[in-house]
Amino acid sequence: MPAVLTSFDQAFYIGFATRVLIFALAASSLNLVLGFGGMVSLGHAAFLGAGAYAAAICQQAGINEALIAFPAAMAAAGLLALLVGAISLRTRGVYFIMITLAFAQMAYYLFVSARAWGGDDGLPLNGRMQFAGIPMSDDQTLYFVAFSAFTAAMLLFGRLADARFGRTLQAIRENETRMAALGYPVFRYRLLAFVLGGAFAGLAGALLANLTGLASPNLLQWTQSGTLLVMVIIGGVGYLYGGVVGAVVLLLLEESLVGVTEHWHIILGLLLLAIVLFAPKGVAALFRKRHG
Repeated sequence: MPAVLTSFDQAFYIGFATRVLIFALAASSLNLVLGFGGMVSLGHAAFLGAGAYAAAICQQAGINEALIAFPAAMAAAGLLALLVGAISLRTRGVYFIMITLAFAQMAYYLFVSARAWGGDDGLPLNGRMQFAGIPMSDDQTLYFVAFSAFTAAMLLFGRLADARFGRTLQAIRENETRMAALGYPVFRYRLLAFVLGGAFAGLAGALLANLTGLASPNLLQWTQSGTLLVMVIIGGVGYLYGGVVGAVVLLLLEESLVGVTEHWHIILGLLLLAIVLFAPKGVAALFRKRHG
Protein backbone atom coordinates (compact mmCIF):
# COMPACT_ATOMS: atom_id res chain seq x y z
CA MET A 1 0.00 0.00 0.00
CA PRO A 2 2.68 2.62 0.89
CA ALA A 3 4.59 1.82 -2.33
CA VAL A 4 1.46 2.41 -4.39
CA LEU A 5 0.73 5.71 -2.67
CA THR A 6 4.31 6.88 -3.10
CA SER A 7 4.20 6.07 -6.80
CA PHE A 8 1.33 8.56 -7.08
CA ASP A 9 3.32 11.13 -5.11
CA GLN A 10 0.86 10.92 -2.25
CA ALA A 11 3.26 10.60 0.66
CA PHE A 12 0.75 12.51 2.78
CA TYR A 13 -1.50 9.47 2.82
CA ILE A 14 1.32 7.27 4.08
CA GLY A 15 1.80 9.66 6.98
CA PHE A 16 -1.94 9.69 7.61
CA ALA A 17 -2.13 5.88 7.52
CA THR A 18 0.76 5.75 10.01
CA ARG A 19 -1.05 8.20 12.28
CA VAL A 20 -4.20 6.07 12.12
CA LEU A 21 -2.21 2.96 13.09
CA ILE A 22 -0.61 4.76 16.03
CA PHE A 23 -3.89 6.08 17.40
CA ALA A 24 -5.56 2.72 16.75
CA LEU A 25 -2.87 1.19 18.97
CA ALA A 26 -3.37 3.85 21.65
CA ALA A 27 -7.18 3.49 21.57
CA SER A 28 -6.91 -0.31 21.70
CA SER A 29 -4.67 -0.06 24.76
CA LEU A 30 -7.39 2.03 26.43
CA ASN A 31 -10.00 -0.50 25.30
CA LEU A 32 -8.08 -3.16 27.24
CA VAL A 33 -8.52 -1.02 30.35
CA LEU A 34 -12.04 0.24 29.70
CA GLY A 35 -13.67 -2.39 27.53
CA PHE A 36 -12.32 -5.53 29.15
CA GLY A 37 -11.53 -4.21 32.63
CA GLY A 38 -14.42 -1.77 33.05
CA MET A 39 -12.08 1.01 34.24
CA VAL A 40 -13.06 4.44 32.89
CA SER A 41 -9.76 6.32 32.83
CA LEU A 42 -9.38 9.97 31.95
CA GLY A 43 -5.62 9.81 32.36
CA HIS A 44 -4.60 7.43 29.59
CA ALA A 45 -2.95 10.22 27.62
CA ALA A 46 -0.36 10.51 30.39
CA PHE A 47 1.04 7.16 29.30
CA LEU A 48 0.97 8.20 25.65
CA GLY A 49 2.95 11.32 26.50
CA ALA A 50 5.31 9.45 28.82
CA GLY A 51 6.21 7.10 25.98
CA ALA A 52 6.85 10.00 23.62
CA TYR A 53 9.09 11.78 26.12
CA ALA A 54 10.93 8.56 27.01
CA ALA A 55 11.80 8.02 23.34
CA ALA A 56 12.95 11.64 22.94
CA ILE A 57 15.02 11.49 26.13
CA CYS A 58 16.64 8.25 24.95
CA GLN A 59 17.69 9.97 21.75
CA GLN A 60 18.94 12.95 23.74
CA ALA A 61 21.08 10.49 25.72
CA GLY A 62 22.58 9.11 22.51
CA ILE A 63 20.29 6.09 22.05
CA ASN A 64 18.96 6.24 18.50
CA GLU A 65 17.96 2.58 18.15
CA ALA A 66 14.20 2.04 18.36
CA LEU A 67 14.71 -1.55 19.52
CA ILE A 68 16.10 -0.03 22.72
CA ALA A 69 14.13 3.22 22.92
CA PHE A 70 10.69 1.71 22.29
CA PRO A 71 10.92 -0.91 25.08
CA ALA A 72 12.25 1.88 27.32
CA ALA A 73 9.19 3.96 26.43
CA MET A 74 6.91 1.02 27.26
CA ALA A 75 8.72 0.50 30.56
CA ALA A 76 8.47 4.19 31.51
CA ALA A 77 4.76 4.33 30.67
CA GLY A 78 4.17 1.00 32.39
CA LEU A 79 5.87 2.17 35.58
CA LEU A 80 3.79 5.35 35.55
CA ALA A 81 0.66 3.24 35.05
CA LEU A 82 1.74 1.03 37.97
CA LEU A 83 2.02 4.08 40.22
CA VAL A 84 -1.29 5.57 39.08
CA GLY A 85 -3.09 2.23 39.17
CA ALA A 86 -1.79 1.24 42.60
CA ILE A 87 -3.49 4.32 44.04
CA SER A 88 -6.51 4.90 41.80
CA LEU A 89 -7.68 1.27 41.63
CA ARG A 90 -8.42 1.35 45.35
CA THR A 91 -11.37 3.59 44.45
CA ARG A 92 -14.37 3.12 42.17
CA GLY A 93 -16.68 5.11 39.93
CA VAL A 94 -16.29 8.86 39.71
CA TYR A 95 -13.47 8.81 42.29
CA PHE A 96 -11.39 6.57 40.04
CA ILE A 97 -12.06 8.84 37.07
CA MET A 98 -11.04 11.95 39.00
CA ILE A 99 -7.85 10.40 40.40
CA THR A 100 -6.68 9.28 36.94
CA LEU A 101 -7.48 12.76 35.64
CA ALA A 102 -5.56 14.36 38.51
CA PHE A 103 -2.48 12.23 37.85
CA ALA A 104 -2.60 13.05 34.15
CA GLN A 105 -2.78 16.77 34.85
CA MET A 106 0.11 16.52 37.32
CA ALA A 107 2.17 14.76 34.66
CA TYR A 108 1.20 17.43 32.13
CA TYR A 109 2.31 20.30 34.38
CA LEU A 110 5.48 18.42 35.28
CA PHE A 111 6.58 18.28 31.65
CA VAL A 112 5.42 21.84 30.95
CA SER A 113 7.61 23.11 33.79
CA ALA A 114 10.60 20.88 32.90
CA ARG A 115 12.79 23.30 30.94
CA ALA A 116 15.45 20.65 30.44
CA TRP A 117 12.90 18.82 28.30
CA GLY A 118 11.65 21.83 26.39
CA GLY A 119 8.92 23.09 28.69
CA ASP A 120 5.86 24.33 26.78
CA ASP A 121 7.59 23.77 23.45
CA GLY A 122 8.19 20.08 24.05
CA LEU A 123 11.28 18.02 23.35
CA PRO A 124 12.11 17.74 19.64
CA LEU A 125 13.75 14.68 18.14
CA ASN A 126 16.93 15.12 16.15
CA GLY A 127 15.45 13.25 13.21
CA ARG A 128 13.71 9.90 13.35
CA MET A 129 15.32 6.90 15.01
CA GLN A 130 16.49 3.75 13.31
CA PHE A 131 14.93 0.32 13.64
CA ALA A 132 17.36 -2.60 13.64
CA GLY A 133 19.87 -0.32 11.94
CA ILE A 134 17.39 0.82 9.27
CA PRO A 135 16.64 4.58 9.40
CA MET A 136 12.97 5.43 9.84
CA SER A 137 13.47 8.75 8.07
CA ASP A 138 11.73 7.14 5.11
CA ASP A 139 7.95 7.33 5.55
CA GLN A 140 7.45 3.79 4.29
CA THR A 141 9.85 2.37 6.87
CA LEU A 142 8.07 4.14 9.72
CA TYR A 143 4.73 2.92 8.35
CA PHE A 144 5.88 -0.70 8.37
CA VAL A 145 7.33 -0.35 11.88
CA ALA A 146 4.03 1.13 13.11
CA PHE A 147 2.07 -1.57 11.28
CA SER A 148 4.23 -4.30 12.82
CA ALA A 149 3.85 -2.85 16.32
CA PHE A 150 0.09 -2.47 15.86
CA THR A 151 -0.30 -6.03 14.53
CA ALA A 152 1.77 -7.54 17.34
CA ALA A 153 -0.22 -5.61 19.96
CA MET A 154 -3.58 -6.67 18.51
CA LEU A 155 -2.49 -10.31 18.38
CA LEU A 156 -1.46 -10.08 22.02
CA PHE A 157 -4.72 -8.37 23.02
CA GLY A 158 -6.67 -11.07 21.18
CA ARG A 159 -4.79 -13.84 22.95
CA LEU A 160 -5.26 -12.14 26.31
CA ALA A 161 -9.00 -11.68 25.71
CA ASP A 162 -9.44 -15.40 24.97
CA ALA A 163 -7.12 -16.57 27.74
CA ARG A 164 -8.01 -17.14 31.37
CA PHE A 165 -6.72 -13.66 32.20
CA GLY A 166 -9.10 -11.98 29.77
CA ARG A 167 -12.12 -14.05 30.75
CA THR A 168 -11.45 -13.43 34.44
CA LEU A 169 -10.99 -9.70 33.82
CA GLN A 170 -14.33 -9.52 32.01
CA ALA A 171 -16.00 -11.47 34.80
CA ILE A 172 -14.60 -8.96 37.29
CA ARG A 173 -16.01 -6.17 35.14
CA GLU A 174 -19.46 -7.77 35.26
CA ASN A 175 -19.52 -8.71 38.96
CA GLU A 176 -16.52 -7.67 41.00
CA THR A 177 -18.07 -8.62 44.35
CA ARG A 178 -18.80 -12.18 43.27
CA MET A 179 -15.30 -12.71 41.83
CA ALA A 180 -13.73 -11.40 45.03
CA ALA A 181 -15.94 -13.75 47.07
CA LEU A 182 -14.74 -16.65 44.91
CA GLY A 183 -11.18 -15.85 45.90
CA TYR A 184 -9.91 -14.12 42.76
CA PRO A 185 -7.29 -11.40 43.34
CA VAL A 186 -9.43 -8.66 41.79
CA PHE A 187 -6.99 -5.83 42.48
CA ARG A 188 -4.07 -7.67 40.85
CA TYR A 189 -6.03 -8.50 37.71
CA ARG A 190 -7.22 -4.92 37.30
CA LEU A 191 -3.76 -3.52 38.03
CA LEU A 192 -2.10 -5.82 35.49
CA ALA A 193 -4.60 -4.78 32.81
CA PHE A 194 -4.03 -1.12 33.70
CA VAL A 195 -0.25 -1.48 33.46
CA LEU A 196 -0.43 -3.38 30.16
CA GLY A 197 -2.70 -0.71 28.72
CA GLY A 198 -0.33 2.01 29.88
CA ALA A 199 2.74 0.25 28.44
CA PHE A 200 1.22 -0.09 24.98
CA ALA A 201 0.03 3.51 25.10
CA GLY A 202 3.69 4.34 25.74
CA LEU A 203 4.68 2.41 22.63
CA ALA A 204 2.13 4.43 20.65
CA GLY A 205 3.62 7.61 22.11
CA ALA A 206 7.15 6.63 21.04
CA LEU A 207 5.91 5.97 17.51
CA LEU A 208 3.99 9.25 17.47
CA ALA A 209 7.08 11.19 18.57
CA ASN A 210 8.97 9.70 15.62
CA LEU A 211 6.15 10.55 13.25
CA THR A 212 5.83 14.19 14.33
CA GLY A 213 9.44 14.73 15.39
CA LEU A 214 8.33 16.10 18.76
CA ALA A 215 7.42 14.93 22.25
CA SER A 216 4.83 17.55 23.17
CA PRO A 217 3.25 18.15 26.58
CA ASN A 218 -0.06 18.46 24.74
CA LEU A 219 0.00 14.68 24.39
CA LEU A 220 -0.59 14.47 28.15
CA GLN A 221 -3.58 16.82 28.18
CA TRP A 222 -6.87 15.44 29.51
CA THR A 223 -8.44 16.39 26.16
CA GLN A 224 -6.18 13.80 24.50
CA SER A 225 -7.49 11.22 26.97
CA GLY A 226 -10.98 12.32 25.98
CA THR A 227 -10.16 11.81 22.31
CA LEU A 228 -8.98 8.25 22.96
CA LEU A 229 -12.11 7.63 25.02
CA VAL A 230 -14.30 8.87 22.16
CA MET A 231 -12.49 6.54 19.76
CA VAL A 232 -13.22 3.54 21.97
CA ILE A 233 -16.87 4.52 22.49
CA ILE A 234 -17.71 5.11 18.82
CA GLY A 235 -15.77 2.00 17.81
CA GLY A 236 -17.29 -0.27 20.41
CA VAL A 237 -16.39 -0.69 24.08
CA GLY A 238 -15.29 -4.24 24.83
CA TYR A 239 -14.90 -5.31 21.20
CA LEU A 240 -11.35 -6.32 20.32
CA TYR A 241 -11.23 -4.03 17.29
CA GLY A 242 -13.44 -1.32 18.80
CA GLY A 243 -10.52 1.04 19.36
CA VAL A 244 -9.25 0.42 15.83
CA VAL A 245 -12.61 1.14 14.21
CA GLY A 246 -13.08 4.23 16.37
CA ALA A 247 -9.65 5.62 15.49
CA VAL A 248 -10.25 5.08 11.77
CA VAL A 249 -13.72 6.67 11.87
CA LEU A 250 -12.72 9.70 13.96
CA LEU A 251 -9.50 10.50 12.10
CA LEU A 252 -11.13 10.03 8.70
CA LEU A 253 -13.98 12.34 9.68
CA GLU A 254 -11.54 14.95 10.98
CA GLU A 255 -9.39 14.81 7.86
CA SER A 256 -12.42 14.99 5.57
CA LEU A 257 -14.04 17.94 7.34
CA VAL A 258 -11.00 20.14 7.96
CA GLY A 259 -10.83 21.22 4.33
CA VAL A 260 -14.57 21.79 4.03
CA THR A 261 -15.25 24.48 6.63
CA GLU A 262 -13.54 26.28 9.49
CA HIS A 263 -16.46 25.20 11.69
CA TRP A 264 -15.70 21.53 11.14
CA HIS A 265 -15.77 20.82 14.89
CA ILE A 266 -19.53 21.45 14.95
CA ILE A 267 -20.17 19.07 12.06
CA LEU A 268 -17.89 16.47 13.61
CA GLY A 269 -19.75 16.74 16.91
CA LEU A 270 -23.11 16.23 15.18
CA LEU A 271 -21.80 13.22 13.27
CA LEU A 272 -20.40 11.65 16.43
CA LEU A 273 -23.73 12.29 18.18
CA ALA A 274 -25.52 10.50 15.33
CA ILE A 275 -23.16 7.53 15.64
CA VAL A 276 -23.78 7.26 19.38
CA LEU A 277 -27.57 7.52 18.92
CA PHE A 278 -27.89 5.02 16.07
CA ALA A 279 -25.07 2.69 17.12
CA PRO A 280 -24.98 2.93 20.94
CA LYS A 281 -22.75 -0.13 21.21
CA GLY A 282 -20.32 1.25 18.63
CA VAL A 283 -19.67 0.87 14.93
CA ALA A 284 -17.89 -2.46 15.45
CA ALA A 285 -20.99 -3.88 17.15
CA LEU A 286 -23.21 -2.61 14.34
CA PHE A 287 -20.97 -4.21 11.72
CA ARG A 288 -20.84 -7.47 13.66
CA LYS A 289 -24.65 -7.54 13.94
CA ARG A 290 -25.17 -7.02 10.21
CA HIS A 291 -22.61 -9.61 9.19
CA GLY A 292 -23.56 -12.21 11.72
